[in-house]
Amino acid sequence: MTNRNSNQNSKRHLFIYMTALIQQFRANGHIRTAETYQATLNSFRKFRGESDIPLHKINAEIIEAYEAFLNAASLSPNTVSFYMRILRATYNRAVEQELAKQTFPFRRVYTGNEKTRKRALPIAKLKQLKTIDISRHKSLDFARDMFMLSFYMRGMSFIDMAFLKKKDLSNGYITYRRRKTGQKLTIRWTGEMQRILDRYPENNSKYLLPIITQEYPYERSIYRNTSYNINRSLKKIAAMIGSNIPLTLYCARHSWATTAQTKGIPINIISEGMGHDSESTTRIYLAALDTSAVDHANEIIIGAI
Repeated sequence: MTNRNSNQNSKRHLFIYMTALIQQFRANGHIRTAETYQATLNSFRKFRGESDIPLHKINAEIIEAYEAFLNAASLSPNTVSFYMRILRATYNRAVEQELAKQTFPFRRVYTGNEKTRKRALPIAKLKQLKTIDISRHKSLDFARDMFMLSFYMRGMSFIDMAFLKKKDLSNGYITYRRRKTGQKLTIRWTGEMQRILDRYPENNSKYLLPIITQEYPYERSIYRNTSYNINRSLKKIAAMIGSNIPLTLYCARHSWATTAQTKGIPINIISEGMGHDSESTTRIYLAALDTSAVDHANEIIIGAI
């Protein structure tokens, strides 16, 4: 009986409770959710100094102190909000399971979603990125190739790129399902794509691109590490081409959408190309990318009075 009570009490501590949730997510195949909860747990552990906390002792003062800790690390408001929302969801789940009483400890911290600043490279910078000679730096060259490949493939997300299989390329077309939505997309394989692929020796895995070269159980860790290294390299390249826009793998998706928009591609074509469920999603997406046209219109209006 003592051991049973001890186990029940241990589950009422945040670290142990979140770890159990993460294991449950993984067992149910919700790998991405498990990863976001793990990232939040790791962050809160740094704040606590590895000292676990009973769920019932989580209060507004502790959560506000955690927010201050995150802000001191110069994290973006959206990143801070991300951690807060995951932590709040964990706490609310514990309340539902009667492991703690609801005291609304998150009521005074930011849990919203700030409009992100422009992430799309203008065409001139895209051309500069494409042509800059960084062949002496293999890690930078590889990062640039993966960025351009994502752009060529209509802003394909890096996780979808990483898990493309050789069999997905057939008769001159790539056919795959988006991991985020499950939507099936088909992309014509072009000479630009093939030239990048030809620069790398064919790997022995089932995967098409030179990203995941070892199979189970290493795929997820290789994907995460490669993504991290590429984004780090892209920051260096951004400085080399004088870009004031943060250069990341995700920027390739924004850049494709914005380039399509500036070239007068109809919204329904952009929407289909990006795999959005509706044109309204694409309109929201594009509106968040570039407000220069509105700014220019405002200058004309101001100049008229």
